[in-house]
Amino acid sequence: MMAELILALHVSSATGSDSNPGTVERPFQSILKASQAAKPGTTVHVAPGTYAGGFQTTASGTAAAPIRYVSDVKWGARIVPPRSGGGREAWDNRGANVVIDGFEIDGGAAEGGAAGGTPWLFGLYTAGSNSVVRNMKVHGIARSAAAMGVANTGQGGAGIMADGWAGGTGMTVTGNEVYDIGPAKRSSGLVHGVYMATSGLVQNNLVYQIAGDGVTSWHDATNLTIVNNTVFQARGAGIMIGSGDHYHGGAPHDHSTVSNNIVYDNRKGIEEHGALGSHNSYSNNLVHGNRADWRLRTGKATGSIDADPEFVNYRKLGGGDYRLAARSPAVDAGLSEGAPATDIDGVPRPQGKGIDVGAHERVPEAPERREPPGRQLLTRQTATSGGGQ
Repeated sequence: MMAELILALHVSSATGSDSNPGTVERPFQSILKASQAAKPGTTVHVAPGTYAGGFQTTASGTAAAPIRYVSDVKWGARIVPPRSGGGREAWDNRGANVVIDGFEIDGGAAEGGAAGGTPWLFGLYTAGSNSVVRNMKVHGIARSAAAMGVANTGQGGAGIMADGWAGGTGMTVTGNEVYDIGPAKRSSGLVHGVYMATSGLVQNNLVYQIAGDGVTSWHDATNLTIVNNTVFQARGAGIMIGSGDHYHGGAPHDHSTVSNNIVYDNRKGIEEHGALGSHNSYSNNLVHGNRADWRLRTGKATGSIDADPEFVNYRKLGGGDYRLAARSPAVDAGLSEGAPATDIDGVPRPQGKGIDVGAHERVPEAPERREPPGRQLLTRQTATSGGGQ
């Protein structure tokens, strides 16, 4: 019991108070307060409800005992702009060895139905080494004219950003849905869906309706694995590999692997830009329907697929079904090396003969059960005989 009290904290916007001890019976009211009490190995359980964003968490875990912030119901804990103030980030994490799991960040709403305060430029910003952002729904970021006015001064923005400005490395962005980032029907070179400015892993994300790039890299980005993502309707590139405006030194972006991604119906497909090494590779990506599918400078593409991905129900503005239809050329077309063990919905990979390309692994329909001909005949005869008695 004592270990449970030490290793678990609880938050409820409906029944909690920040003067409480953070137990199940007496939860905190804010995620910020729980973060101030968290130690290595702590899991912060956040109950469904609405929470005011614009806070910064700084507590660090360890590699063996990370700090975990978990929405007890996926997307049930919803973070919205506060009535006033709130900074530029919905959630600014500076802690290392931290996992943030299952929250919704909705920049288009506001606490108590109010108009909201300072417009957010970032949904989830993380700068701690080995931090993990997973299973999130992030949308409605940098949509307003005021937000874009700030962005136009040179300040970037993103749905999710993993940043190496403070020296952090090895960050993971996995299993998230990121959409409606930046103003509708406008493009931006500074506001992106998933933004990597360090080393790390980007996998199993569904990213769409983005003013800039869907998945981008800049500053000190290098040694990235970008695998099994689905990106569409980005008004920049679907995926951009590059570096420049360095924080620390001037090393080029090198040794990144981009594989098994669907990059469809964007302004640009996959491109390279800025300072680049010669060891970036692009394998088994479906790149199709973009105004320009490829813009590589030093990297090499192999196993590419140039065909409609054949989603179950493609809708440009969202609200579609972006799983793969049976006829999709992405089915069984991916590389097994480096592919995640499950897809964005937790479906194990592979389901067929090979790994599927994109964020979703197609689950084959169960074959229709058919009785052997003799059994069918016997059943019919029995039924007829019984009816005549």
